[in-house]
Amino acid sequence: MTEPASGPVQQLAALLAPGELTTPLLLVTALIVGYWLLRVGQAARRSLIPRAALWAVPGLALLLLAPVLDVPALFGLGAALLLLAEYWPAAFVPATRRLDTGWPLVGLLVGGGATVSAWRGGDAVLLAVVGTVLLLSVGGLLSAALFRAPASRAPLGFGSRWKTPVTPPWPELSVTLSERGAHLRNVSGGRLRVAGWSPAGVNAWYRVRTETGEALAELAAGQEAVLPVSVYDSGVRVWYAPARTQATHLFRADWTPPAYAEHRVLN
Repeated sequence: MTEPASGPVQQLAALLAPGELTTPLLLVTALIVGYWLLRVGQAARRSLIPRAALWAVPGLALLLLAPVLDVPALFGLGAALLLLAEYWPAAFVPATRRLDTGWPLVGLLVGGGATVSAWRGGDAVLLAVVGTVLLLSVGGLLSAALFRAPASRAPLGFGSRWKTPVTPPWPELSVTLSERGAHLRNVSGGRLRVAGWSPAGVNAWYRVRTETGEALAELAAGQEAVLPVSVYDSGVRVWYAPARTQATHLFRADWTPPAYAEHRVLN
């Protein structure tokens, strides 16, 4: 007479019958789980949350159920879900705020209790479902913990380009011309947040950039930026605001275009 299974190893063996869960498959599954969690964490630091990437979790469950239930088609379906989660263009999508940790915590609590029941009852399908809930909950908590809020696309204090600007009584910016363009310099003695600029008389909106092309959100005292004007431009308009204020300021600078300098008439 065979003694009934009592230890954890014997219970797991009974749970996996009639199929067989091999050690290589378990190792591959563990690697995929670690890779998926790593990917979720890295995406959260880039202000991204998983969307199509969530399909990797039920895909893993199907991979494990295929040998347990002796249904090879489940393995192919699970692999397809893993490929979808990895290569779908919208695997991760931008988010503007941190995820709520309520549902992942509930999932961990409920999933933990259901795991015990599934293990004792020897229900492989229920154990796979519970494992899916647990992994999704861990991914949600990881995404919430590592989420980094995205930087504002526009500098603080600028609700719209067409917001009524004011011209300060004393210049806070200066401009000089060279072959590289118009050199914009902060002469205010404090930080200035820059929203954008446009050539005089042109309906355009450009980001203020350094000489190397890096976009600037603010200019420190004495810092300089280069506005790529052409020889036909007759001036620039720069929208900005001093630090710790909400008022939009407008800097105007006009000159005779170098291309027309020979035709200038002095009165």
